[in-house]
Amino acid sequence: MKPFDRSLPMMLYRTLDAVMPAFRAIFAQFDLTEQQWRVLRALWERDARPLVALAQATLIQAPSLVGIVDRLQRNGLVERRRSDLDRRVVRVCLTAAGQALEAQVTPLVDAAYSDLEGMVSRDEWNTLMATLAKMADRAKAGIGEPQGEPLRAASS
Repeated sequence: MKPFDRSLPMMLYRTLDAVMPAFRAIFAQFDLTEQQWRVLRALWERDARPLVALAQATLIQAPSLVGIVDRLQRNGLVERRRSDLDRRVVRVCLTAAGQALEAQVTPLVDAAYSDLEGMVSRDEWNTLMATLAKMADRAKAGIGEPQGEPLRAASS
């Protein structure tokens, strides 16, 4: 078994613990929770998503997402609209205030990303992002270890 502090879950938790305070401070300026941010961020990328698709995009379970959307709606940032084609489908849509918030938040988030990216080389950043995406995709698909030598952690 790998040493506890070098296990992948602990490395990911430690990294998350190190990078999230900057983002949490930004979210707090706009009275947003991390989960509310994830919903808004997904809608800024593609608005008017059905609740099921929004749950998948944000990795928030549908029962929890309902409460998050309720709070965003009470705060005037989103609204729910029933589909004209299928009344069972409820889409979550940005309001004008929700759309306007993107312009306020984006420069601050971009600056936080710039700080993070500045900690490593461009190649290291690209490799990190590609590797994490590959691992997540393969794990979700249930694909095991690739052929060849197993990945070994660098010793410290």
